[in-house]
Amino acid sequence: MSVASGLSLPVKVGIVGTGYAAKRRAETFIEDKRSQLCYVTGYTRENVVDFCQSYNISSYDNWEDLVTDDSLDLVVICNVNQLHGKITKLALENNKNVIIEYPLSLDYTEALELLQLAQKKEKLLHIEHIEILGGMHRAIQKYLPHIGEVFYGRYTTIDSKNPAPIRWTFNEQLFGFPFKAALPRIHRFTHLFGEVKTVNCHHKYWRREEKDYYHGCLCDAQLLFKNGLIVDLVYGKGDIFIESDRTFEIHGEEGKIIFEGIEGKLITKEGTQPIELESRRGLFALDTKIVLDHLFNNKPLYINPESSLYALKIGEAAYQSAISGKTISVSE
Repeated sequence: MSVASGLSLPVKVGIVGTGYAAKRRAETFIEDKRSQLCYVTGYTRENVVDFCQSYNISSYDNWEDLVTDDSLDLVVICNVNQLHGKITKLALENNKNVIIEYPLSLDYTEALELLQLAQKKEKLLHIEHIEILGGMHRAIQKYLPHIGEVFYGRYTTIDSKNPAPIRWTFNEQLFGFPFKAALPRIHRFTHLFGEVKTVNCHHKYWRREEKDYYHGCLCDAQLLFKNGLIVDLVYGKGDIFIESDRTFEIHGEEGKIIFEGIEGKLITKEGTQPIELESRRGLFALDTKIVLDHLFNNKPLYINPESSLYALKIGEAAYQSAISGKTISVSE
């Protein structure tokens, strides 16, 4: 059965990665008759074997062989950040549609080139941002009109880990600079409020003896938006923090929206109103279904890659600020 996108049912899928996101996507592809999950590959052989047994599929020994398999129509990339750009490039060069977890690349210039390649090849390049899809972001959008002109925002995400794990998310090279790797810290605000004028950023690592690994990091940035909004971002993790903190707040001239963990409140002169949030469960499945609806029914995606790339551009400015000690002006 042919469809408008040029694909045939079922779309044949391969996954690079075996973690939480890969499992949730695998389950969705298997349950949806429009897709057929065929192959997986990953870094740890034991995890790949378990994945294949759980979902009754075959594996490749490496991602290069998977993404060049002529039988596959769609490649899903959810492994270490450092490899995202390289895998996406090879997948697009081999005429695959691509779903990738943010960031598309740790290098902004490479990310731009990948978007241009996808457009040239007329292939889907979907950069997942479940935080934009999730209930908290939708609630913010709903209640923003109640607080008037917004002038200040703050987003703190500190994850206390004791002991801090020795894994890729605590590796400078594999994970990348925090505000490029943890891109939604920036993307929430650029998605809501548009373009940034300047970025000032500082960062600090508490390093291990093992090469490129750390047991703690702290990164803070101040963004000045073109509309005058000031935003403070704080990202930290590891055993140097005694407790975790996840606080998101937006101040307007007529009120305030604040989330502490999953507890949300709208505060105005009329009083305080609790904000109910939907569960975050099922967002990877929802993201996957939205992509299939787009491929086969031409339904709109909830986000475009240009939006993600602009957030990455600001993440790159934060990195340049952190290593230079200077405030960076964001070019047009």
